[in-house]
Amino acid sequence: PILSDEATQQLLESYLELRNPIGGNVNNHGSRTISATPRQLESLVRTSEALAKMRYSSVVEGADAREAVRLLKVATQAAATDPRTGRIDMDMISTGRSTIDRENGENLYQGLKYFFAERRGVRITLREVTKQMSEISNQAITTDEMVQAIRRLESDGVIQFHERTQNLFVRSRILS
Repeated sequence: PILSDEATQQLLESYLELRNPIGGNVNNHGSRTISATPRQLESLVRTSEALAKMRYSSVVEGADAREAVRLLKVATQAAATDPRTGRIDMDMISTGRSTIDRENGENLYQGLKYFFAERRGVRITLREVTKQMSEISNQAITTDEMVQAIRRLESDGVIQFHERTQNLFVRSRILS
């Protein structure tokens, strides 16, 4: 199907609105984020064309474009909603992790660096580290979260992690 002038105008205006909403896209760090990309515009065009085909029409009308935009918004909202907070978090789409999860992971990583700095040359079990870090942070830490942070610290040369025995060895020389 061919895009009508009305559909083209509708898609263009909607795309620009998605890209630069009235309130702006400013994240927690004060920098602007882009919430719509050219790929979303292409998706809107394809969806509009598909809607016209469903009507057996050779012309994409404004109503098709409006419905395509509505569908994109609903799908984006569903995919970007953090199940814990109920808030829309575009990081859920772009990284697969919510902003809160990412920040918690970074806080755990930094906390572990400090924790291990005081325990140079010591062997300790993953279970004990998890227990102590949960007590220090006053929140439950899952084994998966801990292992992810531990692997990052291992790649930084801070510790050696033996997955089979679930033991950690804190290296004597820790990079800061």
